[in-house]
Amino acid sequence: MNGRIRSLGSQERLDAIERQLAGALRPVVPPRDLIQRLRGRIRIPDRSEIASRLRDWRTLMLVLGGVLSGALMLITLARALFHLVGRRHVG
Repeated sequence: MNGRIRSLGSQERLDAIERQLAGALRPVVPPRDLIQRLRGRIRIPDRSEIASRLRDWRTLMLVLGGVLSGALMLITLARALFHLVGRRHVG
């Protein structure tokens, strides 16, 4: 019963906080020049540019090898830690 009273009190506090925030937080319209600068920086490359990047197989293989090596190192580290921690709890 005591837990139910606490939850009702906390719900009322949450409602009060929400009402206060609803009055304090208003939507902000960003300046047009900011939007234009962001649109200039963020762009989706053309299909031909993506295809040319994929044709560079040496770089692709280097990236793929790096990702796989990192994943194997993480797996090996996790197995070693599990082995060490598991031995302590069994003995």
